[in-house]
Amino acid sequence: MKIFTYILIVLALALIVFNITILDFDHLFEGDSVVGLIGIAASFCAIFILLIFRMSKMIEEKTKDR
Repeated sequence: MKIFTYILIVLALALIVFNITILDFDHLFEGDSVVGLIGIAASFCAIFILLIFRMSKMIEEKTKDR
């Protein structure tokens, strides 16, 4: 499960990089730039959720050993 979450985090980072290439900084809130901004926000949310999940698994493992 640990490797799977790290793979998903890397994929989310790759999506952030891809969406940054879509952005048109002259017209940031028009056309495809809006899609890029939404994609970047969604990828950051996915990363935060995966990190929270990873930390909860670490806490679960520590309390299980007691």
